[in-house]
Amino acid sequence: MSDPNEKLLDFIRNNGREYAKACADVEYLREFRKSKKAILEIEAAELHGLKTGQEREAYAYAHPDYIALLDGLRVAVEKERYLGLMIKGCWVKVDLFRTQRADERAERKAYDQ
Repeated sequence: MSDPNEKLLDFIRNNGREYAKACADVEYLREFRKSKKAILEIEAAELHGLKTGQEREAYAYAHPDYIALLDGLRVAVEKERYLGLMIKGCWVKVDLFRTQRADERAERKAYDQ
């Protein structure tokens, strides 16, 4: 009989790299969001003559490129959280299995005495 945890551990092994990439994507997009805002604020000043910081910031936040970046960040966060929860769920099941086996051993030991 095969170990029931093997499938869980396979899932973790098979998805670990994808989870790491999802985490990296989220971090990159969060940092790039700051750069994109700055780029768009410069564009607002230089190309559209917007003078105040508030005008430039409003231009940046409303820009389709910035909104697309936020959509990409949303997708990346969703993927990161999903994979993280799936991997955590696998570890919880492994821990539950280990606890059950320890309880069974303790019960056998108690009856053997």
